[in-house]
Amino acid sequence: MNYYTHVIWDWNGTLLDDVAWCITSMNTMLKKRELPIIDSITAYHRVFGFPVKEYYRRVGFDFEKERFENLAVEYIELYHGTEGSVPLFPNAEDVLSDFQQKGIHQIILSASEMSNLLAQMKPFNINTYFDEILGISNIYAESKTDMGKLYIERTKPKKAVLIGDTIHDKEVADALQVDCILIANGHQSKTSLLSSGAVVIDCIMDIRNMMELPK
Repeated sequence: MNYYTHVIWDWNGTLLDDVAWCITSMNTMLKKRELPIIDSITAYHRVFGFPVKEYYRRVGFDFEKERFENLAVEYIELYHGTEGSVPLFPNAEDVLSDFQQKGIHQIILSASEMSNLLAQMKPFNINTYFDEILGISNIYAESKTDMGKLYIERTKPKKAVLIGDTIHDKEVADALQVDCILIANGHQSKTSLLSSGAVVIDCIMDIRNMMELPK
């Protein structure tokens, strides 16, 4: 069988179960400005997306009053104010361990700023599951596509899959010319994910049923 040799993991909303905390952090900013809050995960799914700047616009921020860059800094400070208390998804480490035992190369490819990403991962002691951890160089959640392309060019994987939780992850996978599996318990709804044409599953444990793995 043509097994996957490389798994490219997204972090936020895929391995890290941070949706509720993202909503709380954003609502703190919205309340401060007396703007309508995001009152449910369904409402969050309606507005969240990439580029992140457009997400900020959709929730009500006026960039004529405040610069996006300043808002991004405020959000990151709030978001990382709970370092260590946002959990991994149930069974995430079991899947990482299973893949490692089967000899599959794993990396993280994230739109999180690199130092923030490493700080967020530290409490879980999971770095040893990954060949590489790739984060961006600033906090504005710009595209991770270029980082992914460099990785693919450098490692030339025989068969790779990107596992994420947003339509943007499918776009990245397409740009990298790798397969894509999206998990529908992260930052975008299952309906939205299905519209991307990707394979969509409900939770991380379902990956074992969707991938050809060495015995």
